[in-house]
Amino acid sequence: MVLLAQISDLHFDGTAATAERVSRVLDYLKAMPTPVDAVLVTGDIADTGAPAEYAQAAQVLTADFPILTLPGNHDDRAEYRRGLLGEPAADGPANRAHLIGGTAILMCDSSVPGQSPGRLAAETLAWLAETLEALPAGTPVLLAFHHPPVVLHHPILDAIRLENPQELADLLDGRPEVVAVLTGHAHTAAVSTFAGRPLVVAPGVYWTLQLPWEGDKVVDRPQPPAIAFHVLDDEHRLTTHYRAVL
Repeated sequence: MVLLAQISDLHFDGTAATAERVSRVLDYLKAMPTPVDAVLVTGDIADTGAPAEYAQAAQVLTADFPILTLPGNHDDRAEYRRGLLGEPAADGPANRAHLIGGTAILMCDSSVPGQSPGRLAAETLAWLAETLEALPAGTPVLLAFHHPPVVLHHPILDAIRLENPQELADLLDGRPEVVAVLTGHAHTAAVSTFAGRPLVVAPGVYWTLQLPWEGDKVVDRPQPPAIAFHVLDDEHRLTTHYRAVL
């Protein structure tokens, strides 16, 4: 069994209030009697992509368990690599593969520099295909990126979702080892399906999206930050629980 926590849309902006919300979530995870095997951060780590925002993120995002990150549309790839990963600045997609408890977690970059909608670049799709091919047979895979690949029934969000979902669906066809797809970007917890698999969307830490049937406003700031807990069992079945952190 693998226990993962997923958080998303932190939007570090240099303020103490934003850092406090993220710190509250990390403190909650650190205080649990059973530690998670890893935390996935599915994008929009910074608010504007400024170096100071990644410096703040690097200071707060520390723990005894692994913290795996990927960029979102608010992130700057070069500054993300330099400020958070400690790598040389580069502009290409930041894709990373991790092996946690026998599970491959593929963190893909769906960001498009200067744009809000997402796209899995040809380079990323090729990397994903090669990485899946190289994994030992029977290795379960969780695929994570920022932009949801399906309609989530909010007009603003749906206008800036992943632009090329069919290319990904075609790549995943015949690959049952990919158990589920995990995304962020929505600022609201959601569950759907994609390419015959569970699609699980993490809630936001920075603020929560109000849905059209809940009222006229878009941003619901009083809502607390929240976490998605993913349990991947020995039968490679994913179960997700959501928890608000008051």
